[in-house]
Amino acid sequence: MPINITPSRRLQSLSGYAFAEVEKMVATLRAQGVEPIDFGVGDPLDPTPPFIRSALQESVERHACTGYPSYIGSKSFRTEAANWMQRRFGVDLDPDTEISSTIGSKEAIFNFPEAILNPGDVVIIPSPGYPPMKTGTVFAEGIPYFVPLLPENNFLLDFESITEEVAKKAKIIWINYPNSPTGAVASKEYYKGLIAWARKYDILIAADEGCYIDIYFDEKPPSILEVEREGIIAFYSLSKRNNMTGYRVGFVAGDKNIISLFKKLKTNIDSGTPNFIQDAAAVALADETHVQEMRELYREKRSIMLSAFRDIGLPVRESPATFYLWQKAPVGMTSLDFTKRLLEKDIAIVTTPGSWISDVCASGVNPGEGYVRFALVPTVELCKEAATRLRKGLAKMLIT
Repeated sequence: MPINITPSRRLQSLSGYAFAEVEKMVATLRAQGVEPIDFGVGDPLDPTPPFIRSALQESVERHACTGYPSYIGSKSFRTEAANWMQRRFGVDLDPDTEISSTIGSKEAIFNFPEAILNPGDVVIIPSPGYPPMKTGTVFAEGIPYFVPLLPENNFLLDFESITEEVAKKAKIIWINYPNSPTGAVASKEYYKGLIAWARKYDILIAADEGCYIDIYFDEKPPSILEVEREGIIAFYSLSKRNNMTGYRVGFVAGDKNIISLFKKLKTNIDSGTPNFIQDAAAVALADETHVQEMRELYREKRSIMLSAFRDIGLPVRESPATFYLWQKAPVGMTSLDFTKRLLEKDIAIVTTPGSWISDVCASGVNPGEGYVRFALVPTVELCKEAATRLRKGLAKMLIT
């Protein structure tokens, strides 16, 4: 008789793979000889810059026999991270006490609640939001409380709308600016208000800001650490800034007491980022030229797609940052309806329904419904082809 293998309640609480239906349609298109253009997953198709790859190769040889890396990151990497924070934001951080390396952002965001929460503690999370904020809370036996990101609030989390009852139970509030998927940016004035509110209720602020903070089109987005660091931890990743998604490297910065807890947790979970990857990451952080070139590339892609949206009558929102377009669906169509229409053979474009990356809030509303996310990761040539397909395929749609 086979052994009975039962998943934990925590694992069972996680939803299934929501993209299965879209993947099935993509597979059907490919079987018909149609190659869809994929704006669905936020994974850049452009290569990691050559000078970063060269630095990695050289470092592999240097570290041929060095064994396990530091749990919290090499001193050289943490120092370069501190140097970058000073150049980029004017924030002076101690690399020994106020910075720790991470294996990218996902693991760090998922694991962080384990350092802070006790069972039943509340965590305030934006919706739409990065899924590990929610799943990390659930696995730490906390209770997620979702706050909608709405256009009337410029997609800023409205902390003043949170009831006192919820605020008194909360231990962490997550924010994400520049925001995925809306592209919204928070100002220093917004951060000042949030910090004052969080201190009133003794809530830690966890800011996932470093994934897209260098992908902007007008003014540089600020860091919350420019305003304050006490009671705050900020998460940074090189995945999108440097086209290094597969390298799995980043860092956290902020309040030394929170960083100390994070280090203690991390030491018991993983064995650190390989030294040769940290060396390549340090080289990547030190260079701004390739980042400026990347911004211009995303600006071009953004312009191509927004022009197509205008031509077919869709409302256009020129978000100030990130490589996402949070596009409203045509009137009368749900997020999934629009996603499926875009996947039909005459258009063959893969997107992400907004309702699938958002959670229902206390009001009973899913704030992602009626939106579709485009990740500007295809090449410029593929973006031009996608724009042509949109104009041809949707030209006859009545969009009001």
